[in-house]
Amino acid sequence: MTFKGILLVLFGACSFGILSTFVKLAYAEGYNLSDVTGTQAFFGVVFLWTAYFIQTHTKPKKQEKIILKTHWLKLVGAGTFSGMVSLCYYQCVKLVPASVAIILLMQFVWISVLLELLIYKKKPSRNQILAILLILIGTIAASGYYESISTSFNLTGIIYGLISAAFYASFLMLNGKLGIEYPVLKKSALMITGACIIIFVLLPPYFLINGALTGSLLKWGIILAVFGTVIPPLCFASGIPKAGLTLSSILSSVELPIAVSMSALVLHEEVSTIRWLGIAVILGAMILPNLENLKKANNFKRKTS
Repeated sequence: MTFKGILLVLFGACSFGILSTFVKLAYAEGYNLSDVTGTQAFFGVVFLWTAYFIQTHTKPKKQEKIILKTHWLKLVGAGTFSGMVSLCYYQCVKLVPASVAIILLMQFVWISVLLELLIYKKKPSRNQILAILLILIGTIAASGYYESISTSFNLTGIIYGLISAAFYASFLMLNGKLGIEYPVLKKSALMITGACIIIFVLLPPYFLINGALTGSLLKWGIILAVFGTVIPPLCFASGIPKAGLTLSSILSSVELPIAVSMSALVLHEEVSTIRWLGIAVILGAMILPNLENLKKANNFKRKTS
């Protein structure tokens, strides 16, 4: 069962990793931020609620009643953070290379540690502090700073990327605290509903009435919804319990090399050896804080077996 869980987590992370490339391709066809984020959220809502209602009507009627401790409005509210991630990250993708945008989003790792310190007064461990330093060093190398790639240093794009990382860290924190008793599909549907609401409020969905969906926007909207809002939450919800939280955290870091590889192969963005080394450093930094927990988990399994 662990192997199945590993595959599910990897598939979910890879699904996230290819999003920036699809967004770039949609931009290249003339679509804007409102079109891209709006269609992803809209089709995500349609797909997830449809799947949930199909599931509830096909399941056996005799089931244990689940006591819901979290009000559904809290999940909708938490979903607005996911919507802000899409808005800020996709704007970042528009302004800087996709391979740089994903590196900026990965800064959520140290931002999460900072949030835990500020909100829960949880001091970071030595491994976490070392990981933060490595991430910062790796980011400088991976961004191509020393190669003077001017397109990589659009200041507005970098700010949007870091803001998206902050929203992502906040969303992950809320996602882990709220609605753990909800069925996976219902929780995901409520959250993407919140994301859709905030996106439509900030960027009215003109694509619904201006005929844009009769073109290729329909294709991009469905692709982004499937790979961004349907596959990842379902894979993670099913795979993480089987693979374990620590191993899943390590496996999910595959999102970074997948995103950079896609940008190099499909978008033909230049990724030098120094930048790949920087990416390797970031990956190592993301894995480092989890190694100790992984060893403890393995030792516990040996003692109990």
